[in-house]
Amino acid sequence: MRNRMIVLALCLVVASPLFAQNKEDERISKSADVLQQLLAGDNSLSKHILDQAECVLIFPSVKKVAIGIGSSYGRGVLVCRKGDTMNGAWGTPAMYKLDQGSIGLQLGSTATDFLLVVMNKKGADQILNGKTKLGSNAAAAAGPSGAQATAYNAANMKVDILTYSRSKGLFAGVSLEGASMDTDDDANKVVYGKSITAKEIIAGGQAPTPAAKPLDEVLNKTSPTRM
Repeated sequence: MRNRMIVLALCLVVASPLFAQNKEDERISKSADVLQQLLAGDNSLSKHILDQAECVLIFPSVKKVAIGIGSSYGRGVLVCRKGDTMNGAWGTPAMYKLDQGSIGLQLGSTATDFLLVVMNKKGADQILNGKTKLGSNAAAAAGPSGAQATAYNAANMKVDILTYSRSKGLFAGVSLEGASMDTDDDANKVVYGKSITAKEIIAGGQAPTPAAKPLDEVLNKTSPTRM
């Protein structure tokens, strides 16, 4: 019996990191799927908006939870452009979490995808420096669509982050003021095999996880450089 317990314990030690890695790989994969669908839909994310972005945050399948069960609603990824001025190709993903706030009012019984488009250096720096509350630490607004998106000029607007959601196939700008986000340090450690900050990931030098290849291809094919 003791030998069986030892074998079982060893199996759990081996399996636990693999389970954690698979979980984070799935998060990245779902984020790529969400972005691909948002770019391909009839009422889609405007390439004109993405061309002006420095970073994007994707939170797939966010579900509302009962009060008292947990403080975090969603898990997703942050991807920023390479280079000191974030004008280049898209880099490797950093894992992020979306915490409860006014976002709870936006959610129903079905899963909702959220997309946050970071439009300037101020917004990118704030997110990379730690916990960010939309509306307080970073100016946020519901993202434009249609003709408004085509005419949108980030340089003329005092908005750091544009926010969108998709539920039941409908994609539209949504107000997320009061919601907050922060780095998911445990997940980043799983993905990159060591304790690492979001800033270090975005700065480059990390071997990209294979799971990030589809996300990288979608972003760099759609918008290879920033306007």
